[in-house]
Amino acid sequence: MIKINIYYIAKNNKDLSDTLCGEFATLCLSFGAKVEFINLFSKHIKESQKQEVLEAQKSYTQAFLKVIKPNTYKIALTPNAKTLDSFAFAKILQDKGEIAFFIGGAYGLEDCFIQSCNTQISLSPLTFSHKVAKIVLSEQIYRAFCLLNNHPYHK
Repeated sequence: MIKINIYYIAKNNKDLSDTLCGEFATLCLSFGAKVEFINLFSKHIKESQKQEVLEAQKSYTQAFLKVIKPNTYKIALTPNAKTLDSFAFAKILQDKGEIAFFIGGAYGLEDCFIQSCNTQISLSPLTFSHKVAKIVLSEQIYRAFCLLNNHPYHK
């Protein structure tokens, strides 16, 4: 079974997007993929966000580094990265054992963290809230598995 963790930094732990993301995660199970959403917002991050941007970004990096397991394929979501079509996105997910996606906090991701990831992608040139980014990402993950398994959802 492929394991996909989507790590994000958001003040609100539960929101309306959780229902839709959960539906896509459930659909992915039929393809042998377990998708989980993990909010790493903490008191330390809350305090660092009151300081300067770099301090906030460092606190995100620290939170992410604590959860990364060896041999995990790491994907940073960042607006300055390349955008992919659904077919190219599916190829990234293909033949991976464990994947971690990282959605930064309000101030984005630290450059050194972005560069330490195996891949960097942008969901769109538009800016999305965490809620919308999670929905778009979870739908694209499901779509990717449909493409990889010749399921008609993509059509």
